[in-house]
Amino acid sequence: MKASDSAASRGNETLASEAWWVGLDWKPLALVPALGALALPAVGSGSTWLTLTVAGLAMGLIVFIIASGLTLVFGLMDVLNFGHGVFIALGAYVAFSVFGGLNAYAAAPSFWVNLMALVPAVLAAMAVAGALGWVFERFIVRPVYGQHLKQILITMGGMIIGEEIIKVIWGPGQLAMPLPDSLRGSFVLADASLEKYRLLAVVIGLAVFAGMAWTLSRTKIGLLIRAGVQDREMVESLGYRIHHLFVGVFVVGSALAGLGGVMWGLYQQTVLPQMGAQVNVLIFIVIIIGGLGSTLGALIGALLVGLMANYTGFLMPKLALFSNIVLMIAILLWRPQGVYPVANR
Repeated sequence: MKASDSAASRGNETLASEAWWVGLDWKPLALVPALGALALPAVGSGSTWLTLTVAGLAMGLIVFIIASGLTLVFGLMDVLNFGHGVFIALGAYVAFSVFGGLNAYAAAPSFWVNLMALVPAVLAAMAVAGALGWVFERFIVRPVYGQHLKQILITMGGMIIGEEIIKVIWGPGQLAMPLPDSLRGSFVLADASLEKYRLLAVVIGLAVFAGMAWTLSRTKIGLLIRAGVQDREMVESLGYRIHHLFVGVFVVGSALAGLGGVMWGLYQQTVLPQMGAQVNVLIFIVIIIGGLGSTLGALIGALLVGLMANYTGFLMPKLALFSNIVLMIAILLWRPQGVYPVANR
């Protein structure tokens, strides 16, 4: 038991930033409300500001769901997976196919009937993306553990191949992916228009973050994974197969990307084979801002990215494409390792 406690303790030190409620540095958390406060006088109208803020939070939390899988894989396994985008696109396309078969349920005016199409679509997307993640880890990532340059090259190649397979199955063109009937439209609050789907995205994104934080910090599996990152030999000497846990992390990360792909497809109401590669840019900005492996840092980074994109898109549309790069540079000038850098990274 003493050896187990020692390994667990070292795992806690490795990902000390994940224990975010202990000795938390609150300065990065203030960035999100600070950005909102700075945007308010520039936007002028309170109702317009509220609409943009909710839209930005929704976009940010969808990006967080997508990035959370990559954050897990990098933070716990030290794997740079540039092929993460293929899981995003595949999840969106699988959901598109399921929606096509359950169109009568998706078009019904009842939210509970819509769930009969939405839940199977999400579960199928996560299952297929997770299964592809297992294959990806087994045949593409496993031979290059510990070799970052080779990981970048081979995972990018895997993503290109995955995109071509998607084109073969579903075609190269853009496909429409409309929202279920009950998620269309908006609520009106003090002249602000709050889209129903974006409010749902906020709830789901926060639930994913809470689930990840609780699992990594409060469960035996999370403890073993974090301990195995620091001292794999010690944990394996206690009879635990750390590699199996790491494969599970990769599969879960891929499944989360599939979930994020479904939500991004519904957010854009279209899917296309290159959507994963397009979102990849935002994902890496998020995890760089967050601290390369920090779940809480990824959440802060995603919220900042979503808010910046929406505020800038409204105020200075021509600069919207560069706004998040400017944001990343500003954060790194303040904290070169990100807002919540993982210990020993």
